[in-house]
Amino acid sequence: MDTTLLPPTRKGRNYEIKALGLREFAGLRRDDERLNPFELARYAKLLVATFAQVEPFLSDESKSHLLKEGKDSWSGGACSQMLPDGKKLIILNPTHGENRQNATLMEEICHVFLGHKPSRLAIETQNKQGKVIARDYHAEIEEEAYSVGAAALVPYAALRRFVEQGKTSREIARHFNVSRELVEYRMKVSRLWEEYKSRVLTG
Repeated sequence: MDTTLLPPTRKGRNYEIKALGLREFAGLRRDDERLNPFELARYAKLLVATFAQVEPFLSDESKSHLLKEGKDSWSGGACSQMLPDGKKLIILNPTHGENRQNATLMEEICHVFLGHKPSRLAIETQNKQGKVIARDYHAEIEEEAYSVGAAALVPYAALRRFVEQGKTSREIARHFNVSRELVEYRMKVSRLWEEYKSRVLTG
């Protein structure tokens, strides 16, 4: 593999290689092709349910919390128990836009493809801010799933080329159907941020 097409850091290269494998599995040939996580989900045996489909099983209080005051506290969730047909149920936050849902679903897909063990519900740990985490959260596993998913959505080679062409993060985000925040995250972890700033933000 041409190492010039990979990020400069060891961790970044590791994530990128796994992401490129996912893109190849999805049948993508070019590094600038848009990946559709909803099409890939079926290969990961994930059933993506709409909130409307699970809404009848929720109390009015739960629905109000998930869609109103608590809507910024969750992006999506996966049921740890398999369905009878072997699929895993995924629910995405309906108040989030398509771009954010793509990233959330891609992260869940990566958990499956990377063979991560599902988290179990347990009020045992606290995060760095002292907030109780209601599951056995594993930072390294979550980082890998998010990072590989982000790299699959926005590959390094195409991102670097777009930066060199002077495209803005919004233009790149529209191209890949992701959020501007995800594109800028990819720039920063791939060591392209300084070049982007010099070419676009201050150019």
